[in-house]
Amino acid sequence: MPVRSKLLLAVALAGILSVLGGCQGKQAAPPPPTPEVTVAPVARRDVPVFVEAVATLDGFVNADIRARVRGFLQQQRYPDGAAVKEGQVLFTIERAEYEAAVATARAALARAEAARQHAKPLLARKRELVKVDGISQQELEDAEALDREADAQVAAARAQLRQAELNLSYTEVRSPISGVAGLALVRPGNLVGQDGPTLLTTVSQVDLIRVTFPLSEIDFLRAPGRLRQLSTRDLAWVRQQLPRLDRGELAADGDPGVELVLSDGTVYRHRGLVVAVNRQVDATTGSLQIQALFPNPERLLRPGQYGRVRLRQEGVGQGALVVPEKALSQLQGLYQLAVVGPDEKVQLRQVKVGPSSGALRIVLAGVKEGERVVVDGLQAARDGAKVTAREAATASLTQAGGGGAPARAAAAP
Repeated sequence: MPVRSKLLLAVALAGILSVLGGCQGKQAAPPPPTPEVTVAPVARRDVPVFVEAVATLDGFVNADIRARVRGFLQQQRYPDGAAVKEGQVLFTIERAEYEAAVATARAALARAEAARQHAKPLLARKRELVKVDGISQQELEDAEALDREADAQVAAARAQLRQAELNLSYTEVRSPISGVAGLALVRPGNLVGQDGPTLLTTVSQVDLIRVTFPLSEIDFLRAPGRLRQLSTRDLAWVRQQLPRLDRGELAADGDPGVELVLSDGTVYRHRGLVVAVNRQVDATTGSLQIQALFPNPERLLRPGQYGRVRLRQEGVGQGALVVPEKALSQLQGLYQLAVVGPDEKVQLRQVKVGPSSGALRIVLAGVKEGERVVVDGLQAARDGAKVTAREAATASLTQAGGGGAPARAAAAP
């Protein structure tokens, strides 16, 4: 073999031996570690379920205070926004014109009574004369007609005097109810009643607040029967039952009352009672208007406020299966849970969910009590993947479920 060929063969053999030696020196890469996830068991609990709806607040009675006679507003007799009593004078209108009208009406009444006093003895004399043919029958009939006309004139004059006295009394604008008066809409010096009754202010009774909210037709059908039998819930009954609710008791018919969540998220300290349901379902929303009464001893609630009403559904949420809310993942309106089996493998399952309760969610179908679901580490919980599961702190889960808001059904439109 030529020398050149021997050298090339030696170089090739050396390269092959070098490669083989390098491969033998390297070790195979270790497999990736099993991902760790936190799991929690599917639990069975009694969870109160509430229907929530946006509510508007109004006074129990709202009275518009209007000027019923024409004239210049003389005086405002109450501070803006103050509490007023029934019959209290709120405004005065100048009286001179109406005092003159009363004097004129009294004079007209006196004239009519004088004419009647003249007509009655005249009629009596003519009745005597007709008996002896001293006058004709026609003259007697004329005297009788004159007497009846005198009586009518007196009645008309008295009615005119009464109207003039009423108009005079309207110059003192009084509150028809006790409550809180709003800001004055017209100030003294302005002409009122020119083109009709002028709105001066509004007085509202706020010791009870009327709360109106919509309830879907389905929720109404599911509501307790007592909400469809409200004829006995008059004002006196409501005033008797509200203190029972404040003591944490049920009303006399077993009603737990309704809750009111204010606009800042706080729950109003007093519960209320449903007292009325509208006669028809709104065809555009499929809901009925419901009215409830709430006590308002601190005057915290005012007409025009907004809030949310919680109405508890009976027979719903007892023994419900619940999972932590953060264990659920949603895709295109479908919910799924990552369930870890005894073999530590993940199985992704679609589930049907119900209302939420704080950090917990009711599950209607798809899992069983005691099964473990992933609450942390969902990114690594792929279907069929093996994981290392560690239990979540039971205390934290209990606190999340028990300390949250009550379960809510879908709000009425």
